[in-house]
Formats: sequence, structure tokens, C-alpha cells
Amino acid sequence: MKESIRQRSVDDLISHFWKNGYLTLSRKFGTYLPTPSNVGKYEVDAIGKFKKKYAIGIILSEEELNDPKVYTKLEFLATRHTKYSNKKVTLFLGVPKMLFNKVKLCISNLSIEAQKNIKVVSINDDSTPTLL
Repeated sequence: MKESIRQRSVDDLISHFWKNGYLTLSRKFGTYLPTPSNVGKYEVDAIGKFKKKYAIGIILSEEELNDPKVYTKLEFLATRHTKYSNKKVTLFLGVPKMLFNKVKLCISNLSIEAQKNIKVVSINDDSTPTLL
């Protein structure tokens, strides 16, 4: 059950990628796309590309937000650059709606450079019913 919730969260994150014009290069729980490799020592849920801009997508749960190591993880992922052109990589954070303000507060404790590269995306979680 937990795996399907995580899969739906990744699907919501991918739909936000598409809304912002990003093409999905790799994603977790995908049928046809490969699973993204680790960035540093951290697992990511999706990687996208829009023209020559890249994006990393991760899903944060409540347990991960309560972990003090989340600050170093967000700082590291938000300050990534492309290998050859040295362009900034955007970090999409997928969080449940009830944790949206907590994540904004967490991001405000990061460096200014990291804050500029992070986009927080509200995703549906299992506690809020969605209408199709």
C-alpha cells in the first residue's frame, strides 16, 4: 500500500514537470523510463529536461522532514550544476498539502543560492480524496 502511495506521488510530480514544460528523462516506478541514478549519495525520484535546462524531482514525506539531515540533502541537491555548461539545476520538491508551510519554513533556513533553485510542489496524499 505504501508503495502505491509513493508511486502516485511520483506521478503527481511528473505531471508538474509536464506543466512546466519539462520532458521526463528518468523516473521511479516508470514502465518505459529508467530509474534515475543517485545524485551524490541521495536518491532522486525524477529527472527532467527543458531545452538546455535540467530539473531534479524528489518527494519528501513527514518522516524525512523531521530528520535533521534534510537540510544538507536539500542544500546539496539545490546547488547542483550541469557538468559541461555549468547551468543551475532546478529542484522540484513534491510535498503533501498539509506539509507545504513546514517545507517553506525549512527552505528559508538554506542559503540564498539554494532557495532560488527550489520549487515546492503540492501533491495529493492518501488522506485527501481526489475527484476524477
